[in-house]
Amino acid sequence: MTALVLRTDKDGCAVLTLNRPDKLNSLNVALFAELDAHVDAIASETDRIGLVMVRGAGKCFSAGHDLNDISAGEKPPRPNFQASIIEKLANLPQPVITAVHGHCYTGALELALAGDLLICSEGARFADTHARWALTPVWGMSQRLPRRVGLPKAREMMFTCRTYSGREAEAMSLANICVPDADFDAELEKLAKTILANSWFSHRANKALLVETDGLPLATGLSYEIARSRGRGPDMADRIAAFQNKTAKVS
Repeated sequence: MTALVLRTDKDGCAVLTLNRPDKLNSLNVALFAELDAHVDAIASETDRIGLVMVRGAGKCFSAGHDLNDISAGEKPPRPNFQASIIEKLANLPQPVITAVHGHCYTGALELALAGDLLICSEGARFADTHARWALTPVWGMSQRLPRRVGLPKAREMMFTCRTYSGREAEAMSLANICVPDADFDAELEKLAKTILANSWFSHRANKALLVETDGLPLATGLSYEIARSRGRGPDMADRIAAFQNKTAKVS
């Protein structure tokens, strides 16, 4: 049986690829079950995985929740199954990049919003179409979307169900970066190398602070940062020494 989520590791980056290209990577229960297993494994591999990237095989990231599954009455193994896996992905200790090309609609957008960074191609297309099908979100759209783009824009997306281009997504901060389609893979690799070159300890510590203080008043968040900072990483001395040596050679 062909895997519905492929994992490939390269230089400390674990790439998870949604692998139903014949179905435009539409999201069904079986795919989420495989994604769940990969996320669980990666969470315990912080010594050798410093970054996670989620992307889609073939023509697009994902066309969204499989409507055939919905109409057939899908049977997830537990309540809130898909939502819990998206939350687990969002809360991985490592930074998570969602890399979007082609379609990213509704349930797929809810999955993409789990990324700390969202990178898209110019040809990417984003939409929340819950209202088109008389559905309401249960995978996080009503919470993550307004936190990403602001409440007025989230209302616009949810009420109109219109489709937004990659450049529009970048302009409203839905996407951090939008790149030409032809440069998509090269730019993803460049970004991954940039992130992985920095301290994995700091990435995990900084992400934890951002997640744990999200929504707190400023004074409370500042107190939390002081009290819960993880301090210096084990690689600090080596990094400073390497910089000093480099500077000394240049001068």
